[in-house]
Amino acid sequence: MTDAGPAVTEARVAAAPPLLVIAGATATGKTGLSLAVADALLVEGIPAEIISADSRQVFRGLDIGTAKVGADDRARIRHHGLDLADPDQAFSVADYLACVAEALARIAALGGVAILVGGTGFYLRAVARGLDTAALPADAAIRSRIEAEIDEGGVYRAADRLLGLAPSLAGRTDLANRRRVARALEIAEIQGDAPLPEPLGYPGPVTWLGLRPDPVRHHQLIADRARAQFDSGLVDEAAALRARFDPGLPAFSAIGYRESWAYLDGQLSRDAAIALDATRSIQFAKRQATWFRSERVVEWLNPAEEGFFAAVLDRARALAAAHRHARRGDEPGTLAP
Repeated sequence: MTDAGPAVTEARVAAAPPLLVIAGATATGKTGLSLAVADALLVEGIPAEIISADSRQVFRGLDIGTAKVGADDRARIRHHGLDLADPDQAFSVADYLACVAEALARIAALGGVAILVGGTGFYLRAVARGLDTAALPADAAIRSRIEAEIDEGGVYRAADRLLGLAPSLAGRTDLANRRRVARALEIAEIQGDAPLPEPLGYPGPVTWLGLRPDPVRHHQLIADRARAQFDSGLVDEAAALRARFDPGLPAFSAIGYRESWAYLDGQLSRDAAIALDATRSIQFAKRQATWFRSERVVEWLNPAEEGFFAAVLDRARALAAAHRHARRGDEPGTLAP
């Protein structure tokens, strides 16, 4: 679904490329679709580059466990938002937005289409809605205390406190994500359950698409991917990372690493580790689906339906065409809400 908001100047529209958002829960085929769309656009002479919106793919070395796109595909289609920090480095949404701003400027200069793809809803919203992260309150002392409390009592106890302190904010937070809960509590302690700042909008045309396979099919996709990751070397990757970094780092909340370590330590059999990986991924997908319900502009598509790819490609073409017309002054640009 293409958003249309208040008209903006041609100069502002020209500062950002048209943006195709491909959202959805884990293991729904987002990466493969983004590559197929980019390939098809390039064949038609439309430059296209991909921006990852995955809060774990920003970390170097977390490749198999995060289903990061491979080297061959990255050599063919330029990607952004990957391998930006080591697992022991702090990385915020502000850091992510700085990287994305450079990518968008590059794609705009090429006259191309930006494909924003991933399952980290906060990253998607930060880019496609223009969240004003600088306007959010912050206090380093409060944040340090909250993180110490989570170290001692765990993320679920902190999530319960957030639900009592700021239920509306809690409803917009991934309550299983330590970093998100800590940040939400920091905001809640400073300003209570007050509404977050209004989004600034994306300075160009934007279309939100979401992938939603049938539940039975989705569960099978998750199970198949969990086994394929173990077969492709996830355990070796996890062992190498644990040898270099503290396994308690937030980066390793990505599903698959702790299951691999449990297998390496003899706590689980290989099949049990794979099954636990799949179970946790299904639970995570349910939380993602709940989060995405608040994004009412998303057009949800079933990848198994006939004509699925043609429909997606038509929307990408329409975005590119609308942007070309806007830059020529044939019609006003639009600002996504």
